[in-house]
Amino acid sequence: MYKYDQYDQQMVDTRVEEFRDQVRRRLSGELTEEQFRPLRLQNGLYLQLHAYMLRVAVPYGTLSSAQMRLLGDIADKYDRGYGHFTTRQNIQYNWIKLEDTPDLLADLAGVEMHAIQTSGNCIRNISSDQYAGAAADELIDPRPYAELLRQWSSFHPEFLTLPRKFKICVIASDTDRAAMKLHDIGIQMVRSSAGEIGAQFYVGGGMGRTPMIAPMIRDFVPLDQLITYSEACLRVYNRYGRRDNKYKARIKILVHELGKDEYTRQVEEEFQHLLSQGIEPPIAELDRIKQYFGDPAFETGLSDDLDLSDPDFRLWVERNTQSHKQAGYVIATVSLKPVGGIPGDATADQIRLMADIARDYSFDELRVTHAQNIVFPHIRKADLYTIWQKLDAADLGTANLDTIGDIIACPGLDYCSLANARSIPVAQKISERFAEKQAELGELKLKISGCINACGHHHAGHIGILGVDRKGKENYQLLLGGSEGADTSLGQITGPGFDEDGIVGAVEKATEVYLAQREGEERFLDTYRRIGMAPFKEALYG
Repeated sequence: MYKYDQYDQQMVDTRVEEFRDQVRRRLSGELTEEQFRPLRLQNGLYLQLHAYMLRVAVPYGTLSSAQMRLLGDIADKYDRGYGHFTTRQNIQYNWIKLEDTPDLLADLAGVEMHAIQTSGNCIRNISSDQYAGAAADELIDPRPYAELLRQWSSFHPEFLTLPRKFKICVIASDTDRAAMKLHDIGIQMVRSSAGEIGAQFYVGGGMGRTPMIAPMIRDFVPLDQLITYSEACLRVYNRYGRRDNKYKARIKILVHELGKDEYTRQVEEEFQHLLSQGIEPPIAELDRIKQYFGDPAFETGLSDDLDLSDPDFRLWVERNTQSHKQAGYVIATVSLKPVGGIPGDATADQIRLMADIARDYSFDELRVTHAQNIVFPHIRKADLYTIWQKLDAADLGTANLDTIGDIIACPGLDYCSLANARSIPVAQKISERFAEKQAELGELKLKISGCINACGHHHAGHIGILGVDRKGKENYQLLLGGSEGADTSLGQITGPGFDEDGIVGAVEKATEVYLAQREGEERFLDTYRRIGMAPFKEALYG
């Protein structure tokens, strides 16, 4: 994984001291809250319902064991003993004291971490495939290109005050595990017909109030023009994106209103101009970055055999592990969704345990997923049973990946000042209701948002739930048919909403329709796409 050089470290250290002075002035009254607000947001510090919330960046979801261990220590030292892993591959702390934030950020800087550009109208954390560098089906490791984009976008003077926040994703597999087409810019690394590696660009995706799937605007950009083309996409947006209406300020609205063809024409025009300016980093810089992402020292000649005589272990292996590109190894996912738990939450002790396992068994590396889980990317099959036993003893051995129990949920009205409804209790009730039905239902991705901002990705759930305010009461809309993968689709609202208990019953009715109507090995999504909305609406509303 990438290691800071002197410029990276100096940039982060300088920002910490700058913010330390800003906090001092706020606490002394020299700065009003109105003056301080944009300064704290530039450092990932939000003021939520009950306390300050700090969002820490985890670039493309990759962590070392030392970084993970510190995240656990921060949970104990500055919060209430836990952290919340997010759909942006970041971690949030919900109970931060303002006076502690400079020391917290200094602790982060000590392990090459920060909270820069985790808020505000700027380019946010670059996301990627959580299995990058390990997946058997990827073309190349996409993380060097994500790192190049991170370096380009950090403190980019032209893109720190965009019309709205901006999210970029980089993958290198036809299996989209990162919701790439639901980003402002989605980049897939591809091979041309001539055998050259390059980038395919999708622009104008996103969820929120007006969900849209990004169209492809260019099928191939050479690697030595990757940053230049990205900058062209941003420049057109920065020039014409709406600043008078925050609900129409995202790039998806610009691409929709201009039309894909006209937006692409302007990007290509800007691209040609920028090529003459020589803004692309030297290819030697990309080569330097790539050196940090070489394969670890895999052992060869390892057996692929596993003793699956323990039925609980067998189930976990079947659900929570994936094929690795190296024989004798496996990718293992830790579910942060125990039955009745809060999706994405982990205690300080659990975080430190995962750090220890990564250090001892996974070449010192972990990944955060956009589904709010944790991945050990490189595990010897011979070590897998030992690891599962350690996880299971710490309530981290739940076998529910991609089932109805693997719920994505935002913090909702329990914490967030923007939310209209609570997400956490709904997730807990659904988790408990369906704990014994996961095997029967198979792959079924359920996602919950507490407001229209869609931090819980409800538009992309096979079953999605959106919490809204209806005459002062929490109301939950049910959506069906969303997907975040290569076959990206947006869920459709079934009809009138439900109260908290009613939405759990509505989910159950939807699954009953699926079980009655499915053919063969169809997933919930497959059955929905085949039979349409009508049978579900009939069951829900009569």
